[in-house]
Amino acid sequence: MSRFQVKKVAVLGAGVMGAQIAAHLVNVKVPVVLFDLPAKEGAKNGIVTRAVDNLKKLKPAPLGVADDAALIQQANYEEHLEQLRDCDLIIEAIAERMDWKLDLYTKIAPYVAPHAIVASNTSGLSITKLSEALPESIQPRFCGIHFFNPPRYMTLVELINTPTTAPEVLDQLEAFVTSGLGKGVVRAHDTPNFIANRVGIAGMLSTMKEVENFGLTFDVVDDLTGKKLGRASSGTFRTADVVGLDTMAHVIKTLQDNLSEATDPFYGSFETPAVLKKLLELGNLGQKTKAGFYKKVGRDVLRFDLASGDYVPGGQKADEVYSRMLKKPAGERLKLLRAASGAPGQFLWAILRNSFHYAAVHLGTIADNARDVDQAMRWGFGMKQGPFELWQEAGWLEVATMIQEDIDAGKALSKAPLPEWVFKGPVAEAGGVHTAQGSWSASANKFIARRALPVYAKQHFPEKLLGEALPDYTTAGTTLHEDDAIRLWTLDDEILIASIKTKMHAISPDVCEGLNLAVELAEKDYAGVVIWSGDEPFSVGADLQAMLPAFMIAGVSAVEGAEHEMQQTMLRLRYANVPVVSAIRGMALGGGCELAVHSARRVVHMESYIGLVEVGVGLVPGAGGLTYIARRAAENMATSTSKDVLPFLTEGFTAAAMAKVGTSALESRKLGYLLDSDIIVPHKDELLFVALNEAKALAASGWRAPHKRLFPVAGRSGIATIKVQLVNMRDGGFISPHDFHIASLIAEVVCGGDVDAGTLVSEEYVMALERKAFCALIENPKTQERILGMLSTGKPVRN
Repeated sequence: MSRFQVKKVAVLGAGVMGAQIAAHLVNVKVPVVLFDLPAKEGAKNGIVTRAVDNLKKLKPAPLGVADDAALIQQANYEEHLEQLRDCDLIIEAIAERMDWKLDLYTKIAPYVAPHAIVASNTSGLSITKLSEALPESIQPRFCGIHFFNPPRYMTLVELINTPTTAPEVLDQLEAFVTSGLGKGVVRAHDTPNFIANRVGIAGMLSTMKEVENFGLTFDVVDDLTGKKLGRASSGTFRTADVVGLDTMAHVIKTLQDNLSEATDPFYGSFETPAVLKKLLELGNLGQKTKAGFYKKVGRDVLRFDLASGDYVPGGQKADEVYSRMLKKPAGERLKLLRAASGAPGQFLWAILRNSFHYAAVHLGTIADNARDVDQAMRWGFGMKQGPFELWQEAGWLEVATMIQEDIDAGKALSKAPLPEWVFKGPVAEAGGVHTAQGSWSASANKFIARRALPVYAKQHFPEKLLGEALPDYTTAGTTLHEDDAIRLWTLDDEILIASIKTKMHAISPDVCEGLNLAVELAEKDYAGVVIWSGDEPFSVGADLQAMLPAFMIAGVSAVEGAEHEMQQTMLRLRYANVPVVSAIRGMALGGGCELAVHSARRVVHMESYIGLVEVGVGLVPGAGGLTYIARRAAENMATSTSKDVLPFLTEGFTAAAMAKVGTSALESRKLGYLLDSDIIVPHKDELLFVALNEAKALAASGWRAPHKRLFPVAGRSGIATIKVQLVNMRDGGFISPHDFHIASLIAEVVCGGDVDAGTLVSEEYVMALERKAFCALIENPKTQERILGMLSTGKPVRN
């Protein structure tokens, strides 16, 4: 493991990217100082102050908790360059002007610590040229570090070396960016726009060109090129609006300025599209100016029409036949699209063919291997599969022949033939670029394995590409029990892993049975239990679809039985004689949240969304969630001098009654669903490693389950106080009468029912109140409307 320690980071440039990179550093507990020019008027740090204040307003939120903006140290180049001496990593993120960057490097060079790494977040300027402005002593510690916007959420970070970059510097930085920041690192060659933007922007230009060729509208194209095609749900043109049309134009210009017909045979297709020129002239830069390819007017979304130069009604969808084509297996899908008589089908084949063609022709110059291209497109452009993966899945040689036929017929964007390695040699023999030996390197003419840096030992099941021979979490290890609902298994014969298999990892009676079995087996033969699944979400809660038929047949008694079983499972986990650790990634909602809070410890990916959301379907949390809120309020009161539990109950009650969900692991901690002792992990693929080690550490420290204790509740006076607030909200029109009824029931449960304030109760007592409220609501017609609405549309019904 590298000994390189990043104790503090400086970010130079408080623009959109610089400020958001600083925000993400704060999210992962890395101290950061954000620099910019001194303001000409007012406080010298004015530019940085405005940028930091703006972070609290940005959507999607760059900060896990908005108040953490205060943790970003503010500085300017005139007064504070001395602070650079304390920084182990300096990230330059100023505007994409070579002259400005070179000038800044000259200014900061005397203050860079002898061990510090300096890296530029340029999106496409030559890293080698930038390095030349630095003293020889710093050049070995200089490289490119290209984050994607928004940096908190986008996985990809491209690292780009220069001829003078020391190899160990790139290794150290990759380890920090991977484990410390939670990113997926791809090493790119120092070519214009590196890998993701080179392939991705060429793909967007190709799409725009084919849109003109086939006469399609932007809304139809976005319908086709979003989730249906296995890409970001925003499609092509809505994505461009989000990124910013000025940003896109800049990246296109980088291609135009730094490439030529001699260096890129697709250069002829890099002309700025007429529609983009027009929108830039109008100042319509996308989401940031509230108009781009699309414009929202009231509730209507309009699309830009180049012919009229104005916005016209949008919302058109492609014919359903193309959706059906896109659901076919890859090989059949591509053949159907290529043979389609309609423009949408021909268009889809054309853009896929162009992406395969471009990636193959440029693989040898822009990337070390095909894995880097596919990972870059997955992580930087939200694709389900990279271009090489899809091509390989569809049948390598057959698709290659189809592409070459189109090139020969003049249908492709370039006359450049596919490289010889496509048709002859190891790739053709293997049936693709990704194999058990590694991924194809066109420059080295061999398959190259993944980098074996120590940081990757923490990823038991890294995200794998089609064709790679990496371990599969569904079959790895030793299986102890498996059915349709759950798999109980072990990797190391020390900790038992419970992986829920139901759809959305919903908690069914079979899942409860499996979790009880996990504890039983672990108490006999293992040191602990980790509840982990290799995909998202952690769990969306109780299986309502399984519960409703039982209710229709046997009535409320069947529901009460199922709820009681879930509650008993939660208590079994809480009081197990071995530590139970929940490894959470993605949503942990309703019963998923209850499962988490009844575990001994939670190990949580930064992008986890935790909350009790039962109000949305007209119910109250019924598997111990409200009991947890009541118990935690009493525990928190016990650490203070107060004897009144109600103030400690308010936040938990509000979170449950308003179905608040933490929009990050950090916010979930503020809501009380995570404790200070719980661990937040930046990288999703390290979650299992950390959870297993946490379970082992708890066991090694002599784990004992907590004592079952009675705890004080707020009682009837607490209920009355809360209901006064609820009446005001109902009468003011902020909540519906049914919302009022549900919230009143939640208040009754968390306050312990009709007892005196301070009465000592047990968890089982409060759980009985939970069941009573849950069962009363499931018989309520308005709750049934909400449940059926959610099951049929996936959206909450407000009634």
